[in-house]
Amino acid sequence: MSLLLGCIADDFTGATDLAGMLVRAGMRTVQMIGVPQEPLPRDVDAVVIALKSRTTPPQEAVDESLAALEWLRNAGCRQFYFKYCSTFDSTDRGNIGPVTDALMTALGTDFTIACPAFPENKRTIFKGYLFVGDELLSESGMRNHPLTPMTDANLVRVLQRQTARKVGLIGHEVVARGAEAIAAHIEALKRDGIQIAIVDAVSNDDLMRIGAALAGMPLVTAGSGIALGLPQNFRKAGLLDEGAVADTLEVPQGLRAVISGSCSVATNAQVAHFIASGRPAFAIDPLRLANGEDLVSMALDWAAPLLADGPPLVYATAAPEAVKAVQARLGVERAGLLVEEALAGIAKGLVERGVRQMLVAGGETSGAVVQALGVHGLHIGPQIDPGVPWTTTLGATPLALALKSGNFGSVDFFTKAWSVLR
Repeated sequence: MSLLLGCIADDFTGATDLAGMLVRAGMRTVQMIGVPQEPLPRDVDAVVIALKSRTTPPQEAVDESLAALEWLRNAGCRQFYFKYCSTFDSTDRGNIGPVTDALMTALGTDFTIACPAFPENKRTIFKGYLFVGDELLSESGMRNHPLTPMTDANLVRVLQRQTARKVGLIGHEVVARGAEAIAAHIEALKRDGIQIAIVDAVSNDDLMRIGAALAGMPLVTAGSGIALGLPQNFRKAGLLDEGAVADTLEVPQGLRAVISGSCSVATNAQVAHFIASGRPAFAIDPLRLANGEDLVSMALDWAAPLLADGPPLVYATAAPEAVKAVQARLGVERAGLLVEEALAGIAKGLVERGVRQMLVAGGETSGAVVQALGVHGLHIGPQIDPGVPWTTTLGATPLALALKSGNFGSVDFFTKAWSVLR
């Protein structure tokens, strides 16, 4: 096995998103939950280590990321990739800046890029400003994120508040001229003392141009979009087969279920669509959990007779004002932990009742679920929607899992996803 690309992702759905993009581009990819403790499968081109470090204290995020980097370096990876969300969500303390600093220092590199653009999911960067669809990031639903509200769309400013390194910009007028122009501009920025550059991108063509300019760059930091542009460099170097098919899966057969913890605008719409279509749904109320009600057992008893007829939905998804009201009463950390533990317990109970195909919405929820299920790694399969592939677990009890970032997926995602799983 010769690993080409070693990736560190700051949450579970983000890791799956990145791995799915690499698979689309022809790289055989596995996702590992935390730093691997066992050998990887054979015939793997890229590995993505999924951490749960997006909202942890900065030093904890740094320590976990450095441990992942050490494993990837020992595994012989040729290039490294730090993956964060396409909405760049973080706080002024981090964790994007502190982790980037630590990885750059460990690798002895004096320059990297930062590019969360994902045009297929309507995340674009122009003049250093991040857009979600036609809205600035600061005017999108992310301004109300319960953990990392994004109130500034200027990524140069956002990142500069998180790092002592000088942050610059590679504008679209440079990107449009191609890889050689981008590489030349990088050298000019380095002469001016810039160590991290936000890169504009408004299309997949831009991602391919940027990717071509990053051949040989020790560390890339980005959302998942840039992953489209990196495999071409390994092919050009003769390290990756042309036309390789990387998204095949052996699908485990069994019952189906949907678990949703995200409170994003997109997931709220998906939950509403699922319910409006007449499908069964059970709501998890954090206040009832706080009062000691055993909603885990109640949800499992409710779901048991419904599983044979199609996927039931168990959800804690709610509108921003409802989330804020709960957080005001319980505190942000306690409210989130109560929901995560309940949904993870329900997921574990559903698997014990024969569920083998499960869709999970929300990065924190997905992290809690895979940990509760004892999942150590995932094979990456076909894409459902941009940024969301089906996966199958490594290990004794095979499961098919779709781990969806809260902001991703079409409104009918919960109902259409199953048609992709064959």
